[in-house]
Amino acid sequence: MNKFNLDQKIIGECRQFATQIASDVQAFIDDRTTVAVERTVCRLLGIDGVDDFDVPIPNVLVKQVMENGNLSLGISTYLGSAIIASRKTLPAVIDDVIKGHCQLTDFPLASSPQIKAALKPYVQKQMELIRRNRKQRASFLTKFPPKKTEIYVIVATGNIYEDVIQAQAAAKAGADIIAIIRSTGQSLLDYVPYGATTEGFGGTYATQANFKIMRDALDEVSRQEKRYIKLVNYASGLCMPEIAAMAALERLDVLLNDSLYGIIFRDINMQRTLIDQYFSRRINAFAGIIINTGEDNYLTTADAFSQAHTVLASQFINEQLAIKAHLPSRLMGLGHAFEIDPAIENSFLYEVAQAQMAREIFPEAPLKYMPPTKHINGNIFRAYLQNAMFNMATILTNQSIHLLGMMTEAIHTPFMADRYLAIENAKMIAKAMKSLSDEVEYKQDGIMATRVKNILQQAHRLLKDIASMSLFKALEAGVFADVKRSFSGGKGLEGVFVKDPNYANVVMDALEEEDDVH
Repeated sequence: MNKFNLDQKIIGECRQFATQIASDVQAFIDDRTTVAVERTVCRLLGIDGVDDFDVPIPNVLVKQVMENGNLSLGISTYLGSAIIASRKTLPAVIDDVIKGHCQLTDFPLASSPQIKAALKPYVQKQMELIRRNRKQRASFLTKFPPKKTEIYVIVATGNIYEDVIQAQAAAKAGADIIAIIRSTGQSLLDYVPYGATTEGFGGTYATQANFKIMRDALDEVSRQEKRYIKLVNYASGLCMPEIAAMAALERLDVLLNDSLYGIIFRDINMQRTLIDQYFSRRINAFAGIIINTGEDNYLTTADAFSQAHTVLASQFINEQLAIKAHLPSRLMGLGHAFEIDPAIENSFLYEVAQAQMAREIFPEAPLKYMPPTKHINGNIFRAYLQNAMFNMATILTNQSIHLLGMMTEAIHTPFMADRYLAIENAKMIAKAMKSLSDEVEYKQDGIMATRVKNILQQAHRLLKDIASMSLFKALEAGVFADVKRSFSGGKGLEGVFVKDPNYANVVMDALEEEDDVH
């Protein structure tokens, strides 16, 4: 695959710098927890539902410990101690707490081995559900093997039942992967809405009930079409690990799971979101969920031509952060995008060069390739042509996850007909150019080869600089997307806690035991 004869020594050094960066971040993460991590522990113990005021029960429990106990010990400590002291089951304890019969912090704290033993049956029950989902997905994929390049489209009506109609129509038109866009602003909510929803704005709320409804609908159409239709949602934001847990329990296949996106574009505190990202990715690794990273978004605020090296540098960092979370390469959907201004001479060559470079440097990763958006305008004919060029670049460079552009991108939320035309365009080009990649070679001293060598060298220098200053300092300096963020600023910092020496997390214990087995 090394059509550009890329310098393997430089690539190796890039990975060394990225490993150093990720290791520094991991040392910081290992000493801390967050309210979202602890709420996720509740969910993976089988705790769900809302109280009489529609507040999610995991939020009620974690808030109670924050106000009356010590969350640095972990919610597991309080849940396990309550079971032991009350001699009741976990559901009975939670029922007593929600009815106001007691506080979770009323019980004497038990020892770590006792806590782990008390909660083990509840963790294992949820883990077994996730194992079953993993096996069911594998069974589907054995029966209906995926294509080399899978067509990915978005549904965003706000009403989960309308989403089902649109998602099934897209699958029947040829889509392989369906993403349900979250309602505008959900990433900034510090709780997960409960139940099926019908009133999202610009998208549909990510809830466990909505996940189940859409998973069932896509399984139905998968059997009809004899293709496994993958389901995507978004695990970025203040509830990142909770959404990862719900996705694992309802057999989602792909999650947009990149904390750098939340830091840069949603101003979520960098400490909070990097800690949350690690736990969410550990869950994804166990559940077999592909992550998508958000490097494509950098090019919506920064210039795609001059800042291409920041995308590559971030891909290297995200790769190493994923490895820290035990994600294999086959689950690393590293992101990039076709976003160079088409008015630039030879822009298509530069786009293909970048895409081919990513494919060569990350050969086993299911790369997620994003369509043009920044330079799309109300001229739908030009937009259709830009998307066709993007589709050509996708096939020519063997991208894995192909998110289709819509000709009405700059005008309105796409109609079903717009999505149908986009799928038709992509299918036609994929068929007409099926073997083009195998037939094409690149001049070693040509425009494209020169371009990727320069990008690789720039990424190498940037990674070296980040390794010397830390990822936190780099984010403060605005290295990615030309956006600066503060270490102690942004949303959610109040939800970060340094772990007590006696901190307990029975879900992480179970995940680590699973790693030991495999």
